[in-house]
Amino acid sequence: MAEQLSVELRAEGLALGYGRTDIVSGVDLTLAPGTVTAVVGANGSGKSTLLRGLARLLPATSGRVLLGGQDIRRLSQRTLGKRIAVLPQAPVAPEGIRVADLVARGRYVHQSWLRPWSRADEDAVGHALDVTGCAAFATRPLDELSGGQRQRAWIAMVIAQDAGVLLLDEPITFLDLAHQLDVLDLLADLNQYDGRSVVMVLHDLNLAARYAHRIVVMRSGQVLRDGAPDDVVDDSLLAEAFGLDAKVVRDEVAGTPHVLPIGRHLRLSAPPAPASRKEIP
Repeated sequence: MAEQLSVELRAEGLALGYGRTDIVSGVDLTLAPGTVTAVVGANGSGKSTLLRGLARLLPATSGRVLLGGQDIRRLSQRTLGKRIAVLPQAPVAPEGIRVADLVARGRYVHQSWLRPWSRADEDAVGHALDVTGCAAFATRPLDELSGGQRQRAWIAMVIAQDAGVLLLDEPITFLDLAHQLDVLDLLADLNQYDGRSVVMVLHDLNLAARYAHRIVVMRSGQVLRDGAPDDVVDDSLLAEAFGLDAKVVRDEVAGTPHVLPIGRHLRLSAPPAPASRKEIP
């Protein structure tokens, strides 16, 4: 069972950047325990930078991040790793590593000279391989797999880590639609049945609205909107955050907002409205 599942993750006046340039600035954000949050926004809006800051992969230039009320700068790497599991946008693995060995790396934060590899570690790895559909290719080298299979292996590693908070940067990249839904359903299960908090960067607004309790919209390194999908996703948001001409309708399957992009070509080639009866000769 993941350690300390019910824990709040909070950013206070958070600024993050590279060198002397801040990419994210003045972010105040409270992520309630046991919720699924999707971070969305246009390219370059600061989504991935924010996630890196929440995970302590990027130090804050000002402000702070609190995990259960504790400043994450004061936590040891092992303690932080037991509470937060991170999947970066472009993870790197040693050449030739097998899938099972990659997934086992998720257990490293639980190891010490007083606690060697145990049956609990073995069970955690086996469970992660099974629920992600990776068991069938567990003995194969990671670099021989398709992009989608590799992504599922990385997600299995994060699950094996057994942390209460999962921070995932574009977790459904490289996956076909069926496997995108498989991964999002899996994350929803981890949230619903295990109580884990999930924060994920997504590009697909429709999937974000379906699977997230809350959507955080980034623009120019700041939070533009933050709230439930019904309160956040509307026509004006698409124009303001993405410069997109679109209509938001109701998703007939999920009952959530659904974005219908219009685009210049469709707008220019739309057929004329039908004539009224009075205009018909």
